[in-house]
Amino acid sequence: MLPRGYVFSHKDGQSEHIFQQILPHTVSQQQRTEAHLNVTNFIGPLMNVPRLIPTYQWTPAEQPDVSFRPNDVKGSNRKRRRTNHSQNDLKRQCFGSPGPHNQPARNANFTSHPATGLGSSKEMCNSYSSVPTCSSAVSKTGGCVPSLREGSHQSDFHPSSVSDKLSQQILNLFHACEQQNDDLEKKEHCRAALQRDIQTIFPCAQVFLAGSSLNGFGSRSSDADLCLVIEEGTVGVFLRKDAFSSVQIVAILISAYIERPQLIRAKVPILKFRDRVSGVEFDLNFNNTVGIRNTFLLRTYAYVEKRVRPIILVIKKWASHHRINDASRGTLSSYTLVLMVLHYLQTLPEPVIPCLQMDYPECFNPKMDIHLVPSGPSNIPAFVSKNQSSLGDLLLGFLKYYATVFKWDKHVISVREAKTLPKTYCREWRDKFICVEEPFDRTNTARAVHEKVKFEAIKAEFTESYQVLQLRKDLSSILPLKNTRPKR
Repeated sequence: MLPRGYVFSHKDGQSEHIFQQILPHTVSQQQRTEAHLNVTNFIGPLMNVPRLIPTYQWTPAEQPDVSFRPNDVKGSNRKRRRTNHSQNDLKRQCFGSPGPHNQPARNANFTSHPATGLGSSKEMCNSYSSVPTCSSAVSKTGGCVPSLREGSHQSDFHPSSVSDKLSQQILNLFHACEQQNDDLEKKEHCRAALQRDIQTIFPCAQVFLAGSSLNGFGSRSSDADLCLVIEEGTVGVFLRKDAFSSVQIVAILISAYIERPQLIRAKVPILKFRDRVSGVEFDLNFNNTVGIRNTFLLRTYAYVEKRVRPIILVIKKWASHHRINDASRGTLSSYTLVLMVLHYLQTLPEPVIPCLQMDYPECFNPKMDIHLVPSGPSNIPAFVSKNQSSLGDLLLGFLKYYATVFKWDKHVISVREAKTLPKTYCREWRDKFICVEEPFDRTNTARAVHEKVKFEAIKAEFTESYQVLQLRKDLSSILPLKNTRPKR
């Protein structure tokens, strides 16, 4: 539950005053009253909060396919029909869900229209800039990245990739732990319903699913990252300048059907909560659009070469087991780990993966309209590498690179340029133990590692695991496989 200091107080009518300031003029008096009543309920015991937000019928909005097609050939736009419903669908009551007969779209990022009947607000939402996704000069047919409506099934590997025991262990662990389609559908169901309810207050708001749930590197136990995007001009100045208050209002709005909410004050405020029905853990941020951009960059890397996803998932499991995969405790975030792996694969004498931002700059333009980002890389083809190293050799090489080759005190990791950059004395890199460049805003994703003792512990794990794995060639020597696999 949120501490009392994090919610609107009733003293001196403060909550009523704030709601009068920040709710857009398009909101009806009934909606204002319901939102204000939820402030009162949110301060009390969470489980006893009655549902005051009305249930809204929701129909997935049909969106145009904005991806590039050579010669302007149109797709069939066929939808996959669901013929069965899980027990979770039938029981769902969270976020005002209408039930199994009105299923949310499986595409987590193309429901950009607000609720119907909002008049001019809807027109305001649809005034997106017309930034191209991919020019014909760089787009190719036969894209490697699966549609968000398609499954993430990994096709067969080349025999040389899994010819040894270590490689087979990596592949088996990947298949056991990778996120399943039903895991993603549960998260998408909650995202769509959350967006629907938020749009009763902010009609032009959109909620994007981001992070490991969508970038191809998620596991069955992965939390879901959400980004709430509210277009400038559709809300008051107060909200645009105060992201924390915006997230706070969302916490109040959805308080009746979440549990264990925690509102974290940070540069980008985060609301952590769990959906009561599905049990999925969520982290929601406000207008952190760089997270949406890097989600689809990483998603393209995940599918541009078949070996990328198994290697990264196993390395994340390894780092978590050795307690060096937790930014909140001063070690490496999962995002930083992914960038470290991609950098290694890019900089081998024979690269395993390309540099997407250099080869396809129009597809990953940092100024591209955020609503077009999901379709940007849709036609990038698979990369055919001359490097046919096995999964085991790549894992061992990754550990060796950061244990013995990489110069932590002199180099900055850059996936954007597929090389190391010199560590300068600018503010972003000065006095930092680990420097990993964010591909879009070029900040340091490893800034959480600010204690020398934690930095030394990270280096020690790389060194020790490399030495052990080189000797034994057995994944279980550095990662307990039985405890790592999800329980059925």
